[in-house]
Amino acid sequence: MTRTPSGPPRHLIVAALVAFAAFGSFWGVWGASVPRVQHQAGIGDGQLGLALLFVGAGALPAMLAAGRALDRWGLRVAAVLVGALGVVGAGLALTAVNLASLCVGLAVVGAVSGAADVAMNAVAGRAEQTARRPVITRAHGVFSSLVVLASLATGVASAASLPLAVPFTAVAVLSLLAGAALLRTLPSGVDRAAEPASGPEHRTGADPAPSDRWRVVPFLLVGVLGALAFATENAHQSWSAVFAHDELGSGPGLSAVAPAVFAGTVAVTRFATGGLKAAHARAVLLAGASAAAAGTALIAVAPTLLVAGVGLAVAAAGTAVLFPTLVGIVSRNVDESHRGRATSVVTTVSYLGFLAGPVYVGLWADAVGLRGALVAVAALAVGLFVLTPALLRLSGLGRRTGVTVDEVAPPVRDRMGQYAP
Repeated sequence: MTRTPSGPPRHLIVAALVAFAAFGSFWGVWGASVPRVQHQAGIGDGQLGLALLFVGAGALPAMLAAGRALDRWGLRVAAVLVGALGVVGAGLALTAVNLASLCVGLAVVGAVSGAADVAMNAVAGRAEQTARRPVITRAHGVFSSLVVLASLATGVASAASLPLAVPFTAVAVLSLLAGAALLRTLPSGVDRAAEPASGPEHRTGADPAPSDRWRVVPFLLVGVLGALAFATENAHQSWSAVFAHDELGSGPGLSAVAPAVFAGTVAVTRFATGGLKAAHARAVLLAGASAAAAGTALIAVAPTLLVAGVGLAVAAAGTAVLFPTLVGIVSRNVDESHRGRATSVVTTVSYLGFLAGPVYVGLWADAVGLRGALVAVAALAVGLFVLTPALLRLSGLGRRTGVTVDEVAPPVRDRMGQYAP
């Protein structure tokens, strides 16, 4: 069978970096703007907590739908979603004047953001496969860097008493420009010629029988690992400032530095480890889980802010490599015809951990105090360390580099010979 080119790898790499940069810019602006959004909407802390639940409510179904859209229409779906994210964010800033409008706006933001998350990880996965060199971890590093930079820029805008709409409008313009660039760069349609040489036509043995099914279980298992990773990561991101203030007696200014230390360390680590080869994926996961557990345990017993900062940096370095490595494993082991759905399953299950992490800490803090809650977070990282070899083995995705998903779970073909979910 003759293959057609799938496009220059450099273009796909640039597209992945642009998508992650736009995504990070949006969430950096949002994170720094939450207090002003709350004030504009005229709601209390409890109502804000309720409103934030709508982000997840909108994201989860959209993430699953995004996988099917990618497999049907191709990677250019990412261009539309990245551009739309900035627009809906600006709309939220302009319309969030009470609890109801904020909830609706956050549900829409969650839906577009969740779908964009799946799409940009699929773009990075295609880029890594096509270029045959690491892309995903560095793309996540770009995201983390832009979160920090956009947060700082938004803080400056707030200090200058600029209207809330200004940073959101700026990120909307950047998102639209990024979407336009992606539209020009990404290949049109579903490029099944981009499947690796280990794809279906190079597979030994007979074609899958009509009764064979494209199984979701391998990706659910990897998603469980991603959920543990994200729960650990977001627990620190959400509670580190509270810990510094309540347990170590730091002032508001120093307390606010803790999340920045965490995010900054994540970004640096992702750039530093972005060149690691696929053969080291399992070792990277085990080392990351170990560092996350050790750093979190150090924070739990830290007597001073300096010691807690060291622990936070170690935990951040550990969690930084976890999810990008899992996405890379999936990317190397999935056929192009199922890349969107595989990515969406792993990302959606992982996102459940992201949502649950801060709640998990809160429940444990009520029961045993915040230091005890961090011990429970360290237990999540230990659980990730223990489960990683077993779940990768059960999924079949960690057996060797280059294995395709159809060797683990072949797709079903309908009577017309087309792939069916």
